[in-house]
Amino acid sequence: MAFYTPGDVEDFLKLLRDIERKWQRAWEEAHIFEADPDPKRRKFFLTVPYPYTSGPLHIGHGRTYTIGDVIARYKRMRGFNVLWPMAFHITGTPIASISARISRGDEECIKLYTGYVRLYEKDEEKVKKIVDSFKIPMNVAMFFANAITNDFKSLGYSIDWRRRFTTGDPDYSAFITWQFLRLKDKGYIVQGTHPVLFCPRDGNAVGEDDIRGGDEFRAEVVEFTAIKFKMEEQDEVYLVAATLRPETIFGVTNIWVNPEGEYVLVKVNDERWIISKEACKKLKYQLLNVEVIREFKGRELVGKACYEPIRGRRLVILPATFVNCDEATGVVYSVPAHAPYDYVALLEVKANPEKYGVNPEWVKGIEPISIISIEGYSEWPARDVVEKLGIKSQLERDKLEEATRILYKDEYYKGIMKEICKPFNGMMIKDAKEKIKKWLMERGVAITIYETSPRPIFCRCGSKIVVAVLKDQWFINYGNKEWKERARKALDQIEIYPAKYRKLFEDTFDWLALRPCARKRGLGTPLPFDKGWIIESLSDSTIYMAFYTIVHIIRENDIKPNQLTPEVFDYIFLGKGDPRSISNRTGISESLLKRMRDEFLYWYPVDQRHTAVGHITNHLSFYIFHHVALFPPELWPKKITLNEYVIREGAKMSKSKGNVLPLVEIPRRYSADLFRLYIIYAADLASVVDWREVQVKSVLRRLMDFWNLAVSICKAGRRKAPIRMSLATKWLLSRINQAIIRCTQYIEDLRLRDYVQEAFFNMLNDIEQYLKMMRGSNEEEVNWALRYCLERMVKLLTPVIPHISEEIWRMLGYNDFVSLENWPTPNKEYIDEELEELVKVVNNTIDDIRNIMSAIKEKRPTKAYIYVGASPWKYKLSNIVYEMRGARINEIIREVMKDSEIRRHAKEAVELVKAMFKGIVPIVKTTREREITVFKELKEYIAREIGLDVVVEDALRTSYDPVGKSKSAQPGRPAVYLE
Repeated sequence: MAFYTPGDVEDFLKLLRDIERKWQRAWEEAHIFEADPDPKRRKFFLTVPYPYTSGPLHIGHGRTYTIGDVIARYKRMRGFNVLWPMAFHITGTPIASISARISRGDEECIKLYTGYVRLYEKDEEKVKKIVDSFKIPMNVAMFFANAITNDFKSLGYSIDWRRRFTTGDPDYSAFITWQFLRLKDKGYIVQGTHPVLFCPRDGNAVGEDDIRGGDEFRAEVVEFTAIKFKMEEQDEVYLVAATLRPETIFGVTNIWVNPEGEYVLVKVNDERWIISKEACKKLKYQLLNVEVIREFKGRELVGKACYEPIRGRRLVILPATFVNCDEATGVVYSVPAHAPYDYVALLEVKANPEKYGVNPEWVKGIEPISIISIEGYSEWPARDVVEKLGIKSQLERDKLEEATRILYKDEYYKGIMKEICKPFNGMMIKDAKEKIKKWLMERGVAITIYETSPRPIFCRCGSKIVVAVLKDQWFINYGNKEWKERARKALDQIEIYPAKYRKLFEDTFDWLALRPCARKRGLGTPLPFDKGWIIESLSDSTIYMAFYTIVHIIRENDIKPNQLTPEVFDYIFLGKGDPRSISNRTGISESLLKRMRDEFLYWYPVDQRHTAVGHITNHLSFYIFHHVALFPPELWPKKITLNEYVIREGAKMSKSKGNVLPLVEIPRRYSADLFRLYIIYAADLASVVDWREVQVKSVLRRLMDFWNLAVSICKAGRRKAPIRMSLATKWLLSRINQAIIRCTQYIEDLRLRDYVQEAFFNMLNDIEQYLKMMRGSNEEEVNWALRYCLERMVKLLTPVIPHISEEIWRMLGYNDFVSLENWPTPNKEYIDEELEELVKVVNNTIDDIRNIMSAIKEKRPTKAYIYVGASPWKYKLSNIVYEMRGARINEIIREVMKDSEIRRHAKEAVELVKAMFKGIVPIVKTTREREITVFKELKEYIAREIGLDVVVEDALRTSYDPVGKSKSAQPGRPAVYLE
């Protein structure tokens, strides 16, 4: 592979894959990423969430893990003792649901998992056998845990694999048992009757991990108030309408039902209700005895009447297509003065009653009833917002939702109940809402029911999720005031990057309350104080980072799970108890107990936790809460960093679109280093990456350019440093040493895109320009300068393209791993910012000449005269402006006018400053003598670039200036004449 120049892109990709496999084997054989405590070195403990092993990962996951690896490799090169471990999340219901579906012969699931297995296995007989084995949940978990391990290795992740475990391992269960015993001791785990998201098929409460797409939205329980309206001419039958705004009951004018909807007459406890068929199914899970008497269409109710429960007013039942029978009770009471949906529907029915099968007499007298006064709105606020948004039909659901959101928010925070709403008149809506709800319930005309939001949502098993009110459910009480305050204190001390996400953490902490922490089925650890329950997957994955610090010691020394009693973990993690006594009771040697304690204290706290933004509202918030609950402040997390998602060709990746790019395909279709380079360069952390093939190919071509350049430099061998460096070489050395400074700062600031731009693209461009500048010059000097740059460039690029970097490092003649080299340090003696700026001026001048030539339609010029070096006072002015960058123009003019020489040219000086502010003249810090010298030394380079003979003249001492062009020369902007 050494010194090989590929013939084409496909040849290069094959070479890359060979290089990557070579160095992955070398790293593994040398164990270079295995980290042990070293008191002489600064430690850096990085974690990225362990993946859930229910299927293959894709490039979106790859982005997160690659960012983690870039950070780990950089810190290692900065001299830190870096620990980056990995494990696998297998607990909870998702994997159990997959096995259940395959066992049931679910064709969709079998087809999906057959496709997944084919990514890793080509033998169809083996594929069939593997999928059939998935009837056992642990087989699913372990197949994908092993597959993902190989995927991570094939991408070159510098992980300490000695510390690998799964959340289903018995020793891990012992650790989780300790965690939950201690949480219960502190009063943070409670048992009670509460509404929860629930899967009817599995018979379990569910969380984000159990919900399809649960990491993409916040699923929650929403509380409705169901109000009973007594039917006319039907003895003790109630039409039950549900609302999120019980305070609006005073303004009800009619009832809405969906005429095509399915409704039922049911016996609920000792009453008879009319609700939708879908509502009937759901209310059975909310501790209500529901018995169906008969079913019928909603149109049977249209035209009938009922009575509102406050003042007994007669209300007609009308049809409305916006009524969703799958939302709450499927019956809506109408408040057209304050509800945009109701207002528009009433207008439509009144305007065309025959279309809706309504007798005009039923609706003739219905008018909105105003019950809330709000500044900035009329008597009928719903009409105001509907007209403002131009809504014409109840089919304009998006606009109606927007109108509803605007009005409900304004009324909640600014609205006041009117006189008609006695005894609540004069109260703010935000104060009256709960009081009115309680008042309705005390009168026996309302109850609370629950619904999911958003709707519908589905369990991974395929069943629609409902809200169930469960007895004796176990919860983690994130609403505990003392605990929440400590969590907020921890959050205040944690560095969050990008900083804009801190607000989402704060908002999440505000609404976090009771959360179910156990299920009746699934994989995982039994709840230690109630063995019939299994701890759920977002509750057993909050402090596992601590387990990383000791798991390899447990495994290496064959410590049994039954030896890992709670007092063992009390000692290791909290320093409680006497190690000698614990050793006598458990059989774990005192020295091993102390070693585990010491290793934990060496690595903790976690220095950086990196993951995707979707984890903020669950995993990351729980991570903070649980660390605060169990560990002292000095062991709380220090930093959390986040990245956005990945889409592909402008579209979200999804199985239905068939555009998911699995991680396993990366080293086959592309290469590890190509993926790493592209995924880091494509966007900053706070932006979504849009994977586009045309851009990937563009990056691949530049990577190939870099490889070919590196091969040519390595072939040239070592050369002696020149006694006198040319201007171009000085420029290149300044550029690489500036790049080291900038790259270091970029990575420290997690501006990883800028880091790659500087270390790879800018430096590659600089070297290519240097070769142009030095064409035909001293070969010895050129080869020395290129090797100097390549050695530093390779180190800068090692975190992002480690395989190529190792190969080039070896070609350069070094026998150690560049992954373990020290990060380059800049030689500030080589840095010449003035020279860099002047070379930029030269290149800008070349571009200007090219633009002039492209505009010439007549005879092509053969010679370019470049007039450099304006009057000295202009350089003095330019230097002042340069030093005052960022100041206002008036401040700068006042400052430059303090100089007597500049003041003699006051009018021209002011115009020059204005031109600099407009970008017409660049702002440079230099002298006229040096600008002239640079142009003269680079005269041959300029001539080659523009294809003309070049004459560089001092603008104040010209030998040839037929049209007086030299007078327009400015600092950083020479004048040009072509002939």
